[in-house]
Amino acid sequence: MRVLFTGGSGKAGKYVVEHLVQRGHKVLNIDKTILVHDTVQTRLADITDAGQMFDVMSSYANYGELDETAGPQTFDAVVHFAAVPRFMMASDHECYRVNTLGTYNVIDAAVKLGVKKIIFASSETTYGICFANGDRKPDYLPIDEHHSVVPEDAYAMSKVVNEVTARSFQKKSGFDIYGLRINNVIEPHEYIQNFPTYIKNPELRRRNIFSYIDARDLGQMVERCLATDGLGYELFNVANDDHSVALSSAQLIQKYYQGVPVHDAQMKGSFYSNEKAKKLLGFVPQYSWRDYVKPATWNMCCLLTRPSTSRMPFIRNIKVNPA
Repeated sequence: MRVLFTGGSGKAGKYVVEHLVQRGHKVLNIDKTILVHDTVQTRLADITDAGQMFDVMSSYANYGELDETAGPQTFDAVVHFAAVPRFMMASDHECYRVNTLGTYNVIDAAVKLGVKKIIFASSETTYGICFANGDRKPDYLPIDEHHSVVPEDAYAMSKVVNEVTARSFQKKSGFDIYGLRINNVIEPHEYIQNFPTYIKNPELRRRNIFSYIDARDLGQMVERCLATDGLGYELFNVANDDHSVALSSAQLIQKYYQGVPVHDAQMKGSFYSNEKAKKLLGFVPQYSWRDYVKPATWNMCCLLTRPSTSRMPFIRNIKVNPA
């Protein structure tokens, strides 16, 4: 497919772009930063400028297309990842402005230019837990796409607005528009770098609902969306199958979620359900932190996290790992 990808130079985007290229798709990257890649052209553009979005979406994908003599062709799909990527990076007003206006401009241009497959990045933060003031519990476990979305921060608010915007464009056009509520994105090197610390101190992962998505599996998720037609407007949680810590579901519920309704008594993996993506798209996560962190390391970490009367009281660390 001929794919226009916004935000392909970012942490998540670069892995998704590479995944798509490896599977034969022709990708044009739209970003404010050049993606260094042998076969992917980057156009520097601002998603908050509607004219620029119409221009790049009507353009060549690379120099090779100049030899095809037919002129710029319509893109087969648009994948929209470009955004202020988290809370407390820009001012709240700027985060909200860029994310909502940018998403409107990208989808508006795509629909008016006849692009019938649009995929956009939403976020786990829409559920209101990641950037809540204090310790916010989920309504129930595991969290699926029907869970309430009432966040308190500008970033997550912008993502909720983007979902409503996308649904309205889909209603008008009848095109396929899929939103991805992406969990905390993990690059391969971060397993060895960060996960031993997470395992020793599970509290660090509380705001991410103890879940994560490998950046390469996110690439697979986008690929599955491109390959699946006819769903109309859909939202999908995007997470790996397991927790990002070595504690079991039962242990995590006992420690962090007492009193929270559990809808799946057999739940053993992630509290951030990816069942819908598996059922409708055939998504099957391939990567786990357990493939990178030695069992001896996380077994010892489990021992260190067991309650003991001889240890000092647990002190909460409020470090945030944004989606």
